[in-house]
Amino acid sequence: MVEKQLIKGSEAIAEAAIRNGCKYFFGYPITPQNEIPEYMAKRLPELGGTFLQGESEIAAIYMVLGASAAGARVMTSSSSPGISLKQGGISYLSGSELPCVIVNIMRGGPGLGAIQGAQPDYWQATRGGGHGDYRLLVLAPATVQEAVDLTFEAFDLADKYRNPVMILGDGVLAQIMEPVTIPEAKAWQENHPWAVGKQHHRERNMICASYPDVEILEKVNQKLHMKYDEIRRSEVRWESFRLEDAKYVLVAYGTAARIAKAAVKTAREKGIKAGLMRPISVWPFPQQPFIDLIPQAKFFLSVELCTGQMIDDVRLATGNARPVYHFGRLGGVLPLPEEIVDRLEQLIKEES
Repeated sequence: MVEKQLIKGSEAIAEAAIRNGCKYFFGYPITPQNEIPEYMAKRLPELGGTFLQGESEIAAIYMVLGASAAGARVMTSSSSPGISLKQGGISYLSGSELPCVIVNIMRGGPGLGAIQGAQPDYWQATRGGGHGDYRLLVLAPATVQEAVDLTFEAFDLADKYRNPVMILGDGVLAQIMEPVTIPEAKAWQENHPWAVGKQHHRERNMICASYPDVEILEKVNQKLHMKYDEIRRSEVRWESFRLEDAKYVLVAYGTAARIAKAAVKTAREKGIKAGLMRPISVWPFPQQPFIDLIPQAKFFLSVELCTGQMIDDVRLATGNARPVYHFGRLGGVLPLPEEIVDRLEQLIKEES
């Protein structure tokens, strides 16, 4: 039996990556995620892997591209401003159909902002972020255990779809300590048939994201979007809480969902039939569960640690069949569950 261990979220993410074959990490320091590269810098050389701090976030993401093209299992991590600098490389990775795992530990913004946990990067993560017509598979853990499980799985998903996968966390998740079970290390062979270089059983491969012939590029985009459609069909994840008879549906992901779940419990104690829908995959977004809730729901309340970004997807999912409202605190300020309940009671009064 594998015993639980008390570990910080950032270190748990790093160890989960290592346990599923990640032997290469390229990054550049920025709070509040510095414990991830720090952990990798210590552990990877012990395992025969490679840690390298690039001269910038831009350099680091193209190191990721090179390692992935060679068939390596590779990861990078950063926080909001650093992820912004990586966007060009992320677009190239997506256009080249190269697998990797990218961890974004969000902080307050815009600009340099503040290091406290916030959720202002939802649009950037779920809409691609960089230039071009592409998508990332984006997973948003709410607990350290879920961060372990989703990071471990992210490498397999990246390989399966030959696509970057993003773990979307925040400064709270990275810094808190919780007891977790980390999976046993899994054997993994760096032997992708599409990787660059020539091997004894095949001809030389080339990785490319440049297509001057517009008709060829159109076919490449069509192929990518067939893949994204498959991801939409197969990789939607969500959690429901107290939704069986809920009339008022809170929607939240990550750290905000932890607070929203406490708010649901408080609301229930006051006789308010509230429930929580928590997207785990924020792309692909769990559209069908929202459609299923429309007949019973009076309204939806999107709880976010920003001015409101996921609310767009909630409105798209529900088709505006029911009102969709927003509650948020900004810049790294965390709301109390009672604040959410107060907003809920205010909306119920206005709707009656």
